[in-house]
Amino acid sequence: MSIRLYKSYTPGTRNRALLTFSEITTSKPEKSLIRKNHRKKGRNNRGVITIRHRGGGHKKRYRLIDFHRNKHEIEATVASIEYDPNRNARIALVNYEDGEKRYILHPNNINVGDKIISGSGASLNIGNSLPLEEIPLGTSIHNIELIPRKGGQIVRSAGTSAKILAKEGDYVTLRLPSKEVRLIRKECFATIGEISNNESFLVQSGKAGRTRWLGKRPTVRGSVMNPCDHPHGGGEGRAPIGRSRPLTPWGKPALGIKTRKNKKASNAYILRRRT
Repeated sequence: MSIRLYKSYTPGTRNRALLTFSEITTSKPEKSLIRKNHRKKGRNNRGVITIRHRGGGHKKRYRLIDFHRNKHEIEATVASIEYDPNRNARIALVNYEDGEKRYILHPNNINVGDKIISGSGASLNIGNSLPLEEIPLGTSIHNIELIPRKGGQIVRSAGTSAKILAKEGDYVTLRLPSKEVRLIRKECFATIGEISNNESFLVQSGKAGRTRWLGKRPTVRGSVMNPCDHPHGGGEGRAPIGRSRPLTPWGKPALGIKTRKNKKASNAYILRRRT
C-alpha cells in the first residue's frame, strides 16, 4: 500500500495524491452483504438542513460489517480484501467453516488465505477477537466494545489501534488513538492488530470536483459573509470579526470550546482526557 503522486499535467493533478489500491483483491462486493444506502444529505425528518455542507456525491451501497465478531470458536478464512466507500479502512471478506460469509475490518498484515477466529481462548494472532482480560499488556487492538456483547464501537478508523496499559479488578486500562486513557470492562471483546490503510491521511483530492464526488459541498468562511448571515460578516475589506471570540453562525462560541457534557455518565471511566 502506498501513495501515488501525480505530475502537474493539469491543475487537478498538480497537488493530487491518491492511494494505489494495491492491496485490493476484487472490485465486486459480496451481493448478500450489501444493502441500499439512503443518504440523508444533512437533513432531519422534516427535510430541514441540520448539518451543512453535505449532499450530492456518487451513489454508494452499504456493506454489512461484522463489528460483533460473535461467531465464536468457528474458524474463518480470508477470501478477499475490498474497498468500502463508507469508511476509510479496508474491509475483508471472510468465509466461515459452516459456509457463512461476513465482512470484517481488515487488520494490517492479514492476507488472503489467512485464518482467523474469535472467542474466549483464541490464540493471540492478528485478526483474532477475544476478551480484553485475555489479551496481554502492551498489545495493539482495534474494534473495541464499550458495552459487553454490543459490538465494537471505538478504534475503527484506518491506521488506528489502542494499547492495553494495565488490568485491575473488573476493568482494563486502554490508551486510545486520541491519547485518552480510559477504563473498559474486562469482558468486552477486541480484535488484535492495527487497522490497515494507515496512509489514508495523506490523500489529497487535488481538485474541488473530487470532493463533490465524496458528497461534500463547499464551505465558505464567515468573514466573507454579510452580517445577516454570520457574526463574523460585514465590514469594509478584510475586517476583523469584531467580537471577543470566534462564534458559530448561530452565535455560540467556536474554535476550542469544549462541548462534552460535565455530567456524562462515562466521565468516571476516563482517567486522562484526550489532547
